Amino acid sequence: MPRFSANLSMLYTEVPFMERFAAAAADGFKGVEYVGAYDQDPLALKDLLARHELTQVLFNLPAGDWASGERGIGCLPDRVTQFQAGVDTAILHAQATGCTQVNCLAGIAPKDQDRAALEKVLVDNLRYAAPRLEDAGVKLLLEPINTRDIPSFLVNSTDDYERIAGKVGHNNLYLQYDFYHMQVVQGDLLPTFHRLKDHIAHVQIADNPGRNEPGSGEINYPHIFGALDSSGYDGWVGAEYKPKASTSAGLTWFETWRTQA
Repeated sequence: MPRFSANLSMLYTEVPFMERFAAAAADGFKGVEYVGAYDQDPLALKDLLARHELTQVLFNLPAGDWASGERGIGCLPDRVTQFQAGVDTAILHAQATGCTQVNCLAGIAPKDQDRAALEKVLVDNLRYAAPRLEDAGVKLLLEPINTRDIPSFLVNSTDDYERIAGKVGHNNLYLQYDFYHMQVVQGDLLPTFHRLKDHIAHVQIADNPGRNEPGSGEINYPHIFGALDSSGYDGWVGAEYKPKASTSAGLTWFETWRTQA
């Protein structure tokens, strides 16, 4: 049965970040994920997870200045030292919170810079991160993101992931498969999932258009959840969407699955 985690960067924004753990647990989520909480004491996060019997499912490597619009630094030539330091920081947070998966956001391609050169920077950074995270017992993930939501984001499709992973050449590089982003970019959601299932460590969900809760758009999520279940997928399903109203009011899609948890 699919296990669902609440993305606390997008859900429960009605309350302060550190209160979202309790809200997610109260609504029946067993896991949580977020963009990053590097401004928080990892031991305080560990305490919240234990108190509310939650699993820390995922967070991103340090992604640069999020407030100013940065969306990862993995491809940026002038940020390699910062990227490498961020790997160490992520390992400390992962070990404190018991998290076994960390996602790399490739970043927005700077204007007028050669894509091949940027991709090489990303490949080199992933080659650096993959073995270090593996030694710490943490999977490294790479997420394709559509360029409608994040213009000029470097990694957009599963084709991009497969090409980059082939160049990295390390078995500790997995695919984070977000059904919403993939619907925008390429469609063919379940055939692609099944083809790449052995490389997928985490999936995320939101409906399209709007990136709102499942059931608000065109993606047949009851069918997808059933397919994940029957496929034997044993990872988490991250609820990473923008609630139309309050988070709890929009969880009708979750009713069947949380009662079976």
